[in-house]
Amino acid sequence: MTGRQFVSGLNRSIILLVFIVISFLVLYPLVYVVSASFTPGNGIASVSVVPFGGGFTLEHFTYLFSATPYGTWFLNTLIIAASTSMLTVIVASLGAYVFSRFAFTFKKSMLMSLLILQIFPSFVGMVAIYVILLRIGGFDSLWGLVLVYVAGNIPYNTWLVKNYMDTVSRNLDEAARIDGASHFRVFFQIIVPVARPIITFLAITSFTAPWMDYIFPKMVLRSVDKQTLALGLFSFVTDKKNDFTSFAAGSLLVAIPFVLFFILGQKTMATSFGGAAVKE
Repeated sequence: MTGRQFVSGLNRSIILLVFIVISFLVLYPLVYVVSASFTPGNGIASVSVVPFGGGFTLEHFTYLFSATPYGTWFLNTLIIAASTSMLTVIVASLGAYVFSRFAFTFKKSMLMSLLILQIFPSFVGMVAIYVILLRIGGFDSLWGLVLVYVAGNIPYNTWLVKNYMDTVSRNLDEAARIDGASHFRVFFQIIVPVARPIITFLAITSFTAPWMDYIFPKMVLRSVDKQTLALGLFSFVTDKKNDFTSFAAGSLLVAIPFVLFFILGQKTMATSFGGAAVKE
């Protein structure tokens, strides 16, 4: 073996070792949570360091659906996430189309306002959000929380979709208008199919953001029947309660539809990128 071959083999071994260590650091917490969801007992002390080393049981999943309102938590979270995703896509894409295709007074000022609004963290306006929801009757309601999420999503996502629509050839718009198409028809039949990749990305991110958010549901929701998955699951691991294994089981069920939604969205996005129309 020559010196060059030895160095090359050593480099490959070091790179392989680094990737093994990184994979272990990333995968072990996930495997540990999966193991905890099937481990007998309640506390974190009952979970073995070695995955699935403490036994196997399905009692935690039975407990979630028989002794807790887990189904209600899941349904509330699904309604909030799906509504937020749908409304964000509609409002942000329509706003982006207007900013991308039309010239009007204060256009640049309004765009800069959207950008400036995104600079401030959402926590700055929590007191104002609380007061506004209280006065419009949106406090302790699912639609009030959806309104908070959609309002927070509009500024950045409008900019994001607008920048993508700016790359779409205006020849498509002009050809459609020559054939007598209205602005709404151009938007829905020309722009939306071409901008499907960014709209799919927007739908995924808008759906996943509220899925396990804790801060705003904690501030807005008060009733037990209005709680989301984050509020319900975190009630298992408080100072007065240490039901870590049930928390792990609930977290595992939360991840399943989330992963499926992401995988389906990724396939749609890849297909959309492959069939995109001409861009400038």
